[in-house]
Amino acid sequence: MDIYQSAIRPLLFNLLKTDPEFLQQQTIRSLTWWEHNSIRPPGNWLHQQLQKSLCFADPRLEQQLWGLHFPNPVGLAAGFDKDAAATNIWSSLGFGFAEMGTVTFHPQPGNPRPRLFRLPADSAALNRMGFNNNGAQAMANRLIAQRQKQYTPVIPIGINLGKSKVTPLTEAPTDYLQSFRLLKELGDYFVVNVSSPNTPGLRSLQDAAMLSSILAALQEENNAHKPLFVKIAPDLEWSAIADIIDLAKTYQLAGIIATNTTISRDGLKTSIIEATGNPPSQEAGGISGIPVRDRSTEIIRFIWQRTQGEIPIIGVGGIFSADDVWEKITAGAKIVQIYTGWIYQGPWIVRRILAGLLTKLDQNGLNSISDAVGYKAKISN
Repeated sequence: MDIYQSAIRPLLFNLLKTDPEFLQQQTIRSLTWWEHNSIRPPGNWLHQQLQKSLCFADPRLEQQLWGLHFPNPVGLAAGFDKDAAATNIWSSLGFGFAEMGTVTFHPQPGNPRPRLFRLPADSAALNRMGFNNNGAQAMANRLIAQRQKQYTPVIPIGINLGKSKVTPLTEAPTDYLQSFRLLKELGDYFVVNVSSPNTPGLRSLQDAAMLSSILAALQEENNAHKPLFVKIAPDLEWSAIADIIDLAKTYQLAGIIATNTTISRDGLKTSIIEATGNPPSQEAGGISGIPVRDRSTEIIRFIWQRTQGEIPIIGVGGIFSADDVWEKITAGAKIVQIYTGWIYQGPWIVRRILAGLLTKLDQNGLNSISDAVGYKAKISN
């Protein structure tokens, strides 16, 4: 246990009773300051010290995927850096890649606050943020300005695209397309988010016919051949996931991200959310963290087995340890993303996971992390 888990987290979670969204905003502001000042004192000194403390490198953890170099398989999930405020800092926190957004074409405030809640008894979070962001044009302007200042990320940066709340579902393809046109030269890969439970009707876009029209529009525009993924919900039936697999093949997607947050409340230990006085069953939103861990791994395994590993998978959901990452990678994920685990375990989680993955490779006689992808399925055949 490090200083974050032993001292800082209890202070933030229990003593200060701080609004989780406020803490997230302050963290982003701090990271943005750090990014802008990392080339001059005292920022450069802080930058160097934190890199030494948080980063972990080993060639066995590196992969070349989709024409991109991933120094390690652990990335930051979408939802934290919504407006691409700190794209150049995430590598210094140990991440092998980072996903910005979710961004929508129209700027929007999101749902009314409070809209982010901790469920410590479940090592989980409940959010109904509603894609609050400054819009695709603002993100594009920020990324262009970063390039002009020669702030070049050393890890792949993805951009997660969502539908604007004001846009009717029937016009969703155009809405996604407008965002993509503004950002397509500025991201290393792109994600079609049709699985958040916090925008009315959004999950209906996972229907084969609706999703097909979105993917067709984006791939027609995608003349730079940027890797394009779709992010799916953990609450889908197997038949619906099979339909999305077929669409991924039809539209030559780079892969599938499995999974988003869940609307299920089954098995939760939390009886009352202190900030609202209501049980989780009475609160709208998606749950992340440990409650979604096993289901996301099941879906990863299903996709890998159904496609014989032909469709790459990015695994996300309930990752708190090297064991969790190993389960997802050996089920079929090539790389993984974390968010809630990072909040609960603190900034040293990435380093611990990466060191733990090397131990797993040694224990199983494997030479690289790419050898572990789908490993459990392979050895069971």
